[in-house]
Amino acid sequence: MRLARTRVRQLVSSLSTVTVTIRDAAPTDVPEILRLVHALAVYEKEPDAVEATETDFTAALFPESGTPTTRCLIAELDGTVIGMAVWYVTFSTWTGRNGIWLEDLFVDPAHRGAGAGKALLVRLAEICVENDWRRLEWWVLTWNEPSIAFYRSLGSVPQNEWEVHRIDGAELLELGAAGGS
Repeated sequence: MRLARTRVRQLVSSLSTVTVTIRDAAPTDVPEILRLVHALAVYEKEPDAVEATETDFTAALFPESGTPTTRCLIAELDGTVIGMAVWYVTFSTWTGRNGIWLEDLFVDPAHRGAGAGKALLVRLAEICVENDWRRLEWWVLTWNEPSIAFYRSLGSVPQNEWEVHRIDGAELLELGAAGGS
């Protein structure tokens, strides 16, 4: 029994020193990014909604020419990818400055609580500060109470007076074709 307790203490001690590493995504991360996107879709109760492919992510994050339209941070634990933050630069006409729109932040459920989510948000905030950008914004599903509580603990403020609108699918094609008629 004493040996088991010592082993547990050693294990707890070693777990408490584990460090999550945050880094920019590399082209070799694309399969892991897509894996995390699929896991996010399952978490958000939309398991069949992902249309994106590795080719799509490669083109957006690592284009053969030009500037990437999208960026991604990777969270690693002992060399294993456990989370990501996919984001892009926005612009506010009110502040006259850029900002970051966090499209998706996801940490594998088995690794939540290790600090990866906070570390990803801290890095995004650092990027904003480094570039004199004024906002870090994102959506969160209203039923996702654990995430909402986490975001609020960091000082985020919900923007409840705004209503999200979207045009996609056939309506987008119809509207896009309206300019030619």
